[in-house]
Parts: sequence; C-alpha cells; structure tokens
Amino acid sequence: FYGGFAGYLGGKIDQFLMRFADFVVALPFLLFMILFKIGFGIGPGESGILPMLVALILLLWPSTARLVRGQVLKIREQGYIEAARLLGGRPSYLIARHIIPNTMGVILVTLTFAVPSAIFTEAFLSFIGMGVAPPTPSWGSMCNEGVKTMLSHPHELFFPALFISITVLAFNLLGDGLTEALDSKMRSRE
Repeated sequence: FYGGFAGYLGGKIDQFLMRFADFVVALPFLLFMILFKIGFGIGPGESGILPMLVALILLLWPSTARLVRGQVLKIREQGYIEAARLLGGRPSYLIARHIIPNTMGVILVTLTFAVPSAIFTEAFLSFIGMGVAPPTPSWGSMCNEGVKTMLSHPHELFFPALFISITVLAFNLLGDGLTEALDSKMRSRE
C-alpha cells in the first residue's frame, strides 16, 4: 500500500516516501535485530519471536513497495485510467476498480518470493542465536544443535537443513509459476 500510495500521488510525496524506503533498505539487519532484542528486553537464550517478526516486517517491505510503486506508475498512465478520469471517475473509484486489481499479481508474486527470504532469515538468526531460542522449534536452532553432534548424529543437522532448502525451493518455484501464469495472462489481454 505504501508503494501504491507513493506511485499514485507522484511528485514530491513520491520522492519523499521512496527516499524513506531507501533509508530503511540501508539499515543493517543484524544491528537492527540486536537493537530490537535490547528494546524488547530479551536476553541471550530467550525466545525472540516477536522482535524478529517486527524486524522482518519493518525491514523487508521496501522491495515490495518499490515494485508496487512501479506498477502503479505504469498503470496510472494507461489510456483506460485517463478515460475513466475524464468520465468523472473519482480517485477512490480508480484505485478500487482499476489500480488495485492490476497490482495484485505483482503483490502476490512478490510475497511468494518474500516468504523464502523470511524463512531463510529466521533460520539464520536462530542458528546464530539471535532468533528463536530452544525449546521453541526452529529449523535454524535445530541446525545449531545439529552442528554440535554432527559427527556422531549427522541426521540432526541434515534434516533441518534439508527442510529449509526444500521449503525455500518450493516457494521459489511457486513464485516462478505465478510469474509465468500472470505474465501469460497479461500478454493474452494485449
């Protein structure tokens, strides 16, 4: 919605909102995560599910916002939008009837690619002790425990790592499939 708002309004508001998104992208994730854990009063070894989710949400939205903004800028200049505007269509009508439905494909595909990133980030943070702590189940913390017994019980590392890989691959394939399906659907409309 942030990118759609920026793209629809355009001008100085768009510039300001996108510079803020650039600022968020520039924040170092691990430092941000450490500060969130401190801010939430969570010490080492304690489960940090809430700050990790908040940090992921606060730091991963700009890429989606940029894509949605680009799509809205493209749609906003289409002839049918201008025709609807000239026929007296209010901005709320244009947004609800034309812009949102035409950006849903981009949002859906972007989310299917954001999920693997979030899964891998959570596993990495849990592996290094910054995310979810045992006994809360996490593939990253399971991998961390598996590293300690890798020589005697390799399955304790192998299976969590395998499940992370399979899940990330599945979401990436889903995203690729959605991209191809939506691209062919858009090409057939033209």
